[in-house]
Amino acid sequence: MKHILDAVLATDRTADDIAALPLPESYRAVTLRKEDTAMFEGIPSREKDPRKSLHLEEVPVPELGPGEALVAVMASSVNYNTVWSSIFEPLPTFGFLERYGKLSPLAERHDLPYHVIGSDLAGVVLRTGPGVRRWQPGDEVVAHCLSVELESSDGHNDTMLDPEQRIWGFETNFGGLAEIALVKSNQLMPKPDHLSWEEAAAPGLVNSTAYRQLVSRNGAGMKQGDNVLIWGASGGLGSYATQLALAGGATPICVVSSPQKAEVCRAMGAEAIIDRAAEDFRFWKDEHTQDPREWKRFGKRIRELTGGEDIDIVFEHPGRETFGASVYVTRKGGTITTCASTSGYMHEYDNRYLWMSLKRIIGSHFANYREAWEANRLIAKGRIHPTLSKVYPLEETGQAAYDVHRNLHQGKVGVLALAPEEGMGVRDHEKRAKHLDAINRFRADLPEPARAPGSCPDGAAQ
Repeated sequence: MKHILDAVLATDRTADDIAALPLPESYRAVTLRKEDTAMFEGIPSREKDPRKSLHLEEVPVPELGPGEALVAVMASSVNYNTVWSSIFEPLPTFGFLERYGKLSPLAERHDLPYHVIGSDLAGVVLRTGPGVRRWQPGDEVVAHCLSVELESSDGHNDTMLDPEQRIWGFETNFGGLAEIALVKSNQLMPKPDHLSWEEAAAPGLVNSTAYRQLVSRNGAGMKQGDNVLIWGASGGLGSYATQLALAGGATPICVVSSPQKAEVCRAMGAEAIIDRAAEDFRFWKDEHTQDPREWKRFGKRIRELTGGEDIDIVFEHPGRETFGASVYVTRKGGTITTCASTSGYMHEYDNRYLWMSLKRIIGSHFANYREAWEANRLIAKGRIHPTLSKVYPLEETGQAAYDVHRNLHQGKVGVLALAPEEGMGVRDHEKRAKHLDAINRFRADLPEPARAPGSCPDGAAQ
């Protein structure tokens, strides 16, 4: 891989230089192994450790097909689907790969006894397959994670409705936590030129998800003046929702779990903040019984921050732990949008507060092609900024996933792949200087997380 890295880093490289590079037979990638899928059986979800299941190993470079691209990955990042993959919940991802592999001879490449995971990247195009015209070797790109076949008319108006819609690096193989990635060429977007590799890799999945969920007409259709309740407002998803609300003239009501996270929200420009831990909101009396009195106390606290107004839109992703409260505090005719269930998939709420108050629940999953492009355009224009808080080398992806799993992070956690150090890849230094404080506002010192003792002789990421 050294000759590829040297060529990518060369200031005078051309498309022909990159196209002429010989591809290696193999590359380093963060993988899951099919043989390990039962390793956490009987262990509570919170105690499952990604550092034990994620491996760093050499894998063969996949064959390039029509409409595809091979990308030299300079940096990637960790998402919650990285965590879900690593702890084999709610299902091992190998079932996704097996089903995909049955679709066509080309898709069969993905059905392997190992899974290269990761749904974000920033890097340089190495090769394009037959039929690709928009991109060429040497282009600096980021990739969104929507993989669709587009053979069914169901997805022609909204690509997320395609019956063969998948999330790259989660439901497909050859993901972005690696030195090389295989993507469909229509996943590629221009890399924002004022950002480093690791900064550019951070927004992809979460920024696009937040854009569809909050801004798009396929989601809540947020408008100026809306009160938007944002759970986990300093986290990977919530930090982009907070920025989108502020940029769109709405008022974010940010729910966080510590004074430090509250300060991050203030740095983004938010004023209405609820420290859920400090105010001791407990929406469940026990694992089976919710406490409506806490919903009411929460609603009263919200109205204190909004001048007596209720919530127009709830940006939901914790799921079971918060969903009952979310439905309750939403105003009559308001909207609850949900894109995840990090605290549990089996939601419970009092339906009287939904049907009698004409509220809506909208399911929102990632973003279609256009939404992903628009979300990336906002990053490139400097309207929305990366929320990168910490960066790990590829060898420590397991630790990065552990941080996210245990909520030891703020914003996004990045991973360097081929990039030898942070801060590389910036092309427009003048634009960067204008936004430097915003780009770096999540990079404050955080408590050092506990690391796994010892090392893994097979190269497992620690």
